[in-house]
Amino acid sequence: MREKAYDAPSVFRPENLLREARRQRCLPDDPVPHVCALDPDGDIVRALRAAGRSRRAKGWACYHTEMDATEHDGIPLGIVGLAVGAPFAVLVAEQLFASGCRLLISVTSAGQIVSVGPTPYFVLIERAIRDEGTSQHYAPPSDFAEGDPAVLDRAWLALQRLRIPVHRGLVWTTDAPYRETEQAIAFARGQGALAVEMEAAALYAFARARGRHVLCFAHVTNQMAVTEGDFEKGEADGVRDSLDVIVAAARACGFPQRGDRPC
Repeated sequence: MREKAYDAPSVFRPENLLREARRQRCLPDDPVPHVCALDPDGDIVRALRAAGRSRRAKGWACYHTEMDATEHDGIPLGIVGLAVGAPFAVLVAEQLFASGCRLLISVTSAGQIVSVGPTPYFVLIERAIRDEGTSQHYAPPSDFAEGDPAVLDRAWLALQRLRIPVHRGLVWTTDAPYRETEQAIAFARGQGALAVEMEAAALYAFARARGRHVLCFAHVTNQMAVTEGDFEKGEADGVRDSLDVIVAAARACGFPQRGDRPC
């Protein structure tokens, strides 16, 4: 469809879906934590469960996912695992903000396009090449989807104080990871992309269209498995580092203790 009517409201609303899910499943109308995170690989939620550090958020009414409620360094977090790819990530994001989320942080595995150091490391995503379909439903055609500069700048100041290697820049978002051809990679490199992942462009387009606070990180762990020994995230699958990045960004956006202040 060419006519998207970007300013028109949707007939199908996340809050209405959640209302019916709560009715059908007899769930409480409990808000989610103000700070939520997407964990597409599921490593964070698996580690928290194994350590007994999380519980299922009973009020999370999404039909397709579960939420793990935890606390890290004094900040309550709601974490949704395995929301892989732009359509799924934005579906969950819509429902999170309809459920009380104020700040959403995505930490997704990414393939290295331009090396800025030995893997693994994180990239705070400033903008993303729009090579997926979901962002087209939220924003008119353009080459890039942009993060909020003010939110990015606040987070960046805090992230530079971490012991964890964090960089900042452009990524390429694709719906088709197994179509990362040499030509496509060369084009992304020519645009200045540091890494390739599957969610950021859509999440940033959604955030701009809906006036939401979203931060996206690429956890650069691999070089597309062209050699053996790839996809290593570091100690304990990088879970502690990912949580430290999430909390540092959340604090910088105005969540100092109990997640009770908007970004």
